[in-house]
Amino acid sequence: MEKIQENDQENLSLKTIKDMGQNNIALNPKSDIHSLIIIGQIEGHIVLPPKNKTTKYEHIIPQLIAIEENPDIKGLIVILNTVGGDIEAGLAIAEMINSMNKPAVSIVLGGGHSIGVPVAVATDYSFIVESASMTIHPIRLTGMVIGVPQTYEYLDKMQDRVVGFVTKNSNISEEDFRSLMFKTGNLVMDVGTVLIGQDAVDNGIINEVGGLFPAIKKLRDLINKNEKGVYNY
Repeated sequence: MEKIQENDQENLSLKTIKDMGQNNIALNPKSDIHSLIIIGQIEGHIVLPPKNKTTKYEHIIPQLIAIEENPDIKGLIVILNTVGGDIEAGLAIAEMINSMNKPAVSIVLGGGHSIGVPVAVATDYSFIVESASMTIHPIRLTGMVIGVPQTYEYLDKMQDRVVGFVTKNSNISEEDFRSLMFKTGNLVMDVGTVLIGQDAVDNGIINEVGGLFPAIKKLRDLINKNEKGVYNY
């Protein structure tokens, strides 16, 4: 009977991973650290074509709520390899991570571009591997744009939201971030800046160059401080 129940749990976990792209954190977690994977394009209110590799924000938000409520989960590690995506969906994920009461660490692998930047800095501490890159560029809209002053005011407000969040949760100033955002000559047929590994640290966006081991080590340190009541970053 116990063997059947174990098989049922394993089948449910596999189905959850396949259908939702998430680990099952409700059934006997083996670790007190939960990993959240954000890859491809962050999908928001518009469903992207099937050929696109996406992370759906409606799958991420319930995970974050479950992590926050689960007493067995002590910390969160966010793995990022994203080209960006929906602005509001990305900001929603970033705000949720930032407002959690549990320690969180992020790692940028491959890329943390566009709206992936706010998600990367939303955690208590951030890492980037040496070969990873981050693209900082202005807000864009896809589809039809109505050429009226209100459209540009809306874009400015959206951009201010991103700039404000990044500068509040990292060590880069608003002036420097906007300078990277509107820099010319760095991207072909576009404005913006590409930062690779150490460049992201030197510019104050990411805390440290490193991969999985230092990220886990840092998260363990934050968890220990949190349990001792000295959770202060």
